[in-house]
Amino acid sequence: MSKKPLFCFFLLTLVHAGNLFAQALEDKVYSEHIHSVRLFPLGVQQDSQLDAPVVAISDSRPLVLLFDDIAYDPEQYSAKLIHCDADWQKSALRDNDFSLSFNEYNIQEYSYSVNTRIPYIHYSFAVPRVTKSGNYVLKVYRNRDEKDVVLTRRFMVYEELFVVGASVVPPTETEDRRALQQINVLVNYSKVDLTDPTTQVKVLIRQNQRWDNAKFLAKPTFLNQNSKTIRYEPFDGSSTFRAGNEFRFVDLRFIRATGVNIAEVQVEETVIFANALAEKPRSGGVYSQYLDLNGQYMVYTNDRPGGNPEVESEYMYTTFYLEADPGRDIRMLGALTSWGNSPEAKMNYDPKTGHYSTSLLLKQGWYDYQYAFMTSEGYDSDPIEGSFFETENEYEVMVYYRALGSRYDQLVGYVYLHPNRRRL
Repeated sequence: MSKKPLFCFFLLTLVHAGNLFAQALEDKVYSEHIHSVRLFPLGVQQDSQLDAPVVAISDSRPLVLLFDDIAYDPEQYSAKLIHCDADWQKSALRDNDFSLSFNEYNIQEYSYSVNTRIPYIHYSFAVPRVTKSGNYVLKVYRNRDEKDVVLTRRFMVYEELFVVGASVVPPTETEDRRALQQINVLVNYSKVDLTDPTTQVKVLIRQNQRWDNAKFLAKPTFLNQNSKTIRYEPFDGSSTFRAGNEFRFVDLRFIRATGVNIAEVQVEETVIFANALAEKPRSGGVYSQYLDLNGQYMVYTNDRPGGNPEVESEYMYTTFYLEADPGRDIRMLGALTSWGNSPEAKMNYDPKTGHYSTSLLLKQGWYDYQYAFMTSEGYDSDPIEGSFFETENEYEVMVYYRALGSRYDQLVGYVYLHPNRRRL
């Protein structure tokens, strides 16, 4: 082989590895047979799986990763932690700067599904403790080959170095204020001697555990160095979110009966099919209050009470329908589609029925979702779902601090806002 083809092959290999690494810094599933990926703080309640993957550095509760592999035989999966800066780029820290042991862990805890039509293997992994706060990515790969990545998940570890307060208020903008929610933030840094609070401190806000519309607050609106307080109460909409509407949902906890918003269930010998009720846009309606999961989903089955839903729940091939005008790029949003990032999020139009539809393989449980148009500026759900200030949403405020000469961003404050919380 000549040197030129060999060099080109080497270059392509580096490019491929670089692309994989870049992708590893977001929430993503790379393998088609990996499903029901969840990362959350361990809790005793069933609904703990709905909580955001955020823990205090002193918290004794570990984060737990759960996922299913649609397979007959187990694979050798390994996990690695990647420390990231506030913008989710890999930080300058070395593995031994934040890891208590060698930064490669075997995922050894798994169970076979019990009498399910589609066989799967359920994996569980407790995320090891770390010594530094900040953003992390948990990377899972096959056969100890870091290039053979099957999934990545973000999580955060915070230390209570700053005192942070936040509140949901009506927006200062008069235009369309009935459809918006503004988050005001107050930061006290009395425990730290900041040289330049405007450059050393970053504030990020996200809604309903979404990253696609998360917002960085770059400039404080008020700074008092005597009391060591920073206020973020912008008038330009930089901390304002579309309030949206309560999420649509389907109840897939039954296979011998039809749950809420399910039109029919067909139980075959090797697979179960479910069809959701055909839906319509609701932007022109009035606000209606009801319980939802704010875009998350919960694995559960009512067919085998008292059992373990993680290994006894069936997978159901579920089809969703939306009646809408043709010629639009419509996506399904929610944790079930990684907030529009999975291929199944895209709805396909059928001119015979006048419906958009998509099908997903879902484990029994309760699933929240919404529909949105794909635009050049991101997802726009208002024309389909409507937006109302009264909508109950969850917000998280994360405050990052970069000390002078430091090689990483510390996560020094965290606030979870759930005003008027209504959870199943």
